[in-house]
Amino acid sequence: MNAKLLSRLVVYGLLLLAALFFLVPLYVMLVTSLKDGAQIRAGNLMSLPASLNFDAWQLAWSSACTGVDCRGLKPFFWNSVSMAVPAVLISTAIGAVNGYVLSMWKFRGSDLLFGFMLFGVFMPYQVVLLPMSQVLGFLGLSSSITGLVLVHSLAGMAGTTLFFRNYYTAIPRELVNAARMDGAGFWRIFYRIVIPMSTPILMVTLIWQFTNIWNDFLFGVAFSGADSKPITVGLNNMANTTSSVKNYNVDMAAAIIAGLPTMLVYVLAGQYFVKGLTAGAVKG
Repeated sequence: MNAKLLSRLVVYGLLLLAALFFLVPLYVMLVTSLKDGAQIRAGNLMSLPASLNFDAWQLAWSSACTGVDCRGLKPFFWNSVSMAVPAVLISTAIGAVNGYVLSMWKFRGSDLLFGFMLFGVFMPYQVVLLPMSQVLGFLGLSSSITGLVLVHSLAGMAGTTLFFRNYYTAIPRELVNAARMDGAGFWRIFYRIVIPMSTPILMVTLIWQFTNIWNDFLFGVAFSGADSKPITVGLNNMANTTSSVKNYNVDMAAAIIAGLPTMLVYVLAGQYFVKGLTAGAVKG
């Protein structure tokens, strides 16, 4: 066995171990969600269910109790959809315009402004809880989905700006200069030249923002009301709702339901995420 083949087997072996390490918890959650209470108490974590039983999924979706509310995760799921979709689109659009300006229409102090914006990427979200709550109260958006959309749009703006600005610095300036010489203005260049070349970074930003916003718990628990709680808050309330018998199968089904949208996004668009991260990595 030559050294090249041996090194390849070692790499594949390590990748397989890493995959198993991350997939075993998902396997345990899935098989537990398909068991009834008797099977859970009689078997072990790794055993397969005796038969496929989706009762726990039905309970988790439509009738499990989260505190005193026994409507399952369904209303929380649609709250998250109503919050995540506009917040992702708004923060991505703002980041694209900001990155375009800071990379191709530089002005005096633009680099300094970009440096200040980077503070938003590294600033702990706990720092902005109090001022953000005051702003939402002033605007009359407290405890509403609209308020959560605003919070996530502002919180994600720094990260999306960083993505787009770094990507746009790799676009040849000759294209923009030629368009200017032909009489194209700010928005015409943006829509006709820059946006068609932005598919990789758009995919990265959309996936990144959707994952962050959908999985967020801090803003959801701090700024939501009784009718606007996202699915992460609903899942936490369901898992912590006390009862005489702990329904682990329902909790596992609820956790999978909560994580299913982000898992689907990465399965369906993961290749675009990797390509987008590597695009423009040589320059800029």
